[in-house]
Amino acid sequence: MAEKKFEKALEELEEIVKRMEEGNMSLEESLKAFGEGIKISRFCADKLDKAERKVEVLLREEDALNIRTFEGKDGGKPENVA
Repeated sequence: MAEKKFEKALEELEEIVKRMEEGNMSLEESLKAFGEGIKISRFCADKLDKAERKVEVLLREEDALNIRTFEGKDGGKPENVA
């Protein structure tokens, strides 16, 4: 079976939230949907953590890790924070 994609999981999570916000689910259905949403959100968080670690590896320069924020403090250029 193919590995689930982050984007597909995010779409599933958005659909669960939409259904729950409509307020037409029974308590049992809501609890089941909530449980599924928790599983999907953990999957997404794990994928994001792995992506962040890959970015950090790609930013290694001369055996020193230089983690850069995407925005500087003033919203301008990235800055080194290592």
